[in-house]
Amino acid sequence: MKPFLGVERSLTGRAWVSRLADDRLALAIAQREGLPEIIGRVLAGRDIAPDDVAAYLSPSLKTLLPDPSVLTDMDKAASRIASAIIAGERVAVFGDYDVDGATSSAVLQKFFQAVGQDLRIYIPDRIREGYGPNAPALMTLRDEGIKLIVTVDCGTMAHRVLGVAQDAGLEVVVIDHHQAEPSLPPAFALVNPNRLDDTSGLGTLAAVGVAFLFIVAINRALRASGFYTTRNEPDLMAMLDLVALGTVCDVVPLVGLNRAFVTQGLRVMAKRGNVGLAALGDVARLDGKPGTYHLGFLLGPRVNAGGRVGRSDLGARLLTTGDKSEAEAIALELDVLNKERQAIESEVLELASKSLDLLQETTRKNAPPPVIFAWGQGWHPGVIGIVAARLKEKYDRPAIVIAFDAKGEGKGSGRSLQGVDLGRAVTAALEAGHLVNGGGHAMAAGLTISEDKLEAFMEFLTARVADEVSLATESRALRLDGALAVRGANREMYEMLEQAGPYGSGNPEPRFAVPSVRVVYADIVGKGHVRCTLAGEDGSKLKAIAFRAAETPLGKALLDRGTGPVHVAGRLKADDWQGKRGVQLNIEDAVATRDAVR
Repeated sequence: MKPFLGVERSLTGRAWVSRLADDRLALAIAQREGLPEIIGRVLAGRDIAPDDVAAYLSPSLKTLLPDPSVLTDMDKAASRIASAIIAGERVAVFGDYDVDGATSSAVLQKFFQAVGQDLRIYIPDRIREGYGPNAPALMTLRDEGIKLIVTVDCGTMAHRVLGVAQDAGLEVVVIDHHQAEPSLPPAFALVNPNRLDDTSGLGTLAAVGVAFLFIVAINRALRASGFYTTRNEPDLMAMLDLVALGTVCDVVPLVGLNRAFVTQGLRVMAKRGNVGLAALGDVARLDGKPGTYHLGFLLGPRVNAGGRVGRSDLGARLLTTGDKSEAEAIALELDVLNKERQAIESEVLELASKSLDLLQETTRKNAPPPVIFAWGQGWHPGVIGIVAARLKEKYDRPAIVIAFDAKGEGKGSGRSLQGVDLGRAVTAALEAGHLVNGGGHAMAAGLTISEDKLEAFMEFLTARVADEVSLATESRALRLDGALAVRGANREMYEMLEQAGPYGSGNPEPRFAVPSVRVVYADIVGKGHVRCTLAGEDGSKLKAIAFRAAETPLGKALLDRGTGPVHVAGRLKADDWQGKRGVQLNIEDAVATRDAVR
């Protein structure tokens, strides 16, 4: 493929290529739908056929929402919960401590509240209890008089614990989306589109998406029973703000049903009907219409902060409260905890980076290994997932970070590249006897490991994903949707591009080259970010920033304004600082024009 703008090797070591295979398809889409050609390029670059454009731009739950019965065990699970609601049985939900778990738990509790029933939420402590259902917690719920428990975003791999629950007379319904083994735990029902005998084709859903289909099925069962003869049905669509938040934050592909969930959910969120989300948006200084960026980088981290470094139930409490004062108090507490999380994360990232210094020296001449591993004793388990994400970005490899305690037991978290199914690989390592526990999905995984098994686990996992990593990194060229002049990179263009959103995993934000610009101002801000001003050949200016780039070749080139004209590449973002409706380019790559192939 011919390099875009002649860039065969950029400052980040990548070739630039066009995301678009056929320019004529973009033109055909633009002409047929009456769209700007740049929107046609964005759509064509994401393999949207001309006949599908209208549905893609306006995804409809009416057409995309499946019959929940297509999920294995769904009817059985929904019938059991509906019967419990009708009979007034006490029910508990056991949720994971991340955003997907909190939103899944909140969706169920909101539904129960709407039908006049209580639902006990139990979120385990990340440090003391770890991931997934545990026997002491389930026995606590039993002692409270609860005999029916729903697990959300966990439970698929909990063979031993659910066996204990069964022996204790508890009924457990599992609502999950993580990778499954051929054998399943002894649950009353297990609803998971990624169980091996499920043929629904809904395996890309986050747990909160499965939970939403679950309440649709429960609602249908209640309607069939005559439950709503004397009462109004709940407004299920009003809960889509929670579904959107969990879907974006769990980084599942924003295609098909997920895309419809997020599109509709953002509209619901803009109405500020959820008291907790509204309070959190205020604390996070979310101005204007919410988008996927706000969910993933402003709201999500704060909801997560309680589970990472504070009280694990804070996120679910915030999302379910109807009390404005309580919501404001929890939102402020989560904001403080998020700042604490950031400080701890920085410390662990520094330690992990130091442990990889030797690797860095080696990789100046050689490629990194297929998987990046970092581990240490006493690291805070609540931030290792974020640190793994940072290392993945730095080395362009799947990364696993493990925090060992004084007894030699480690909690690990991993983040992966597109095309490398880390969850399945970790599940295979568990089946092979290298782990105490483990699982996940394609892009993220968690594990528990004994220190004496670390070397064998590293060898197993490296061998398992080496070919996938090789294929993924071979195609690591920077894919561009087109080129923009500095004058054309404006607010009007940004708002045109938003027509093809929401963007996220599986539907990447448009990325453009801005050719032949000069860096007329540059400095370092924050934690190693390079802020600069770019000037076009006609003198027009564009604000830009390269995050965490100060010590990289990219950052150093931007700071050295004597390098001459450069081609830069990045994503256009809204810049509403002090009420000004402008744009900023988030720079991801650059190359001196003299180094581009002519």
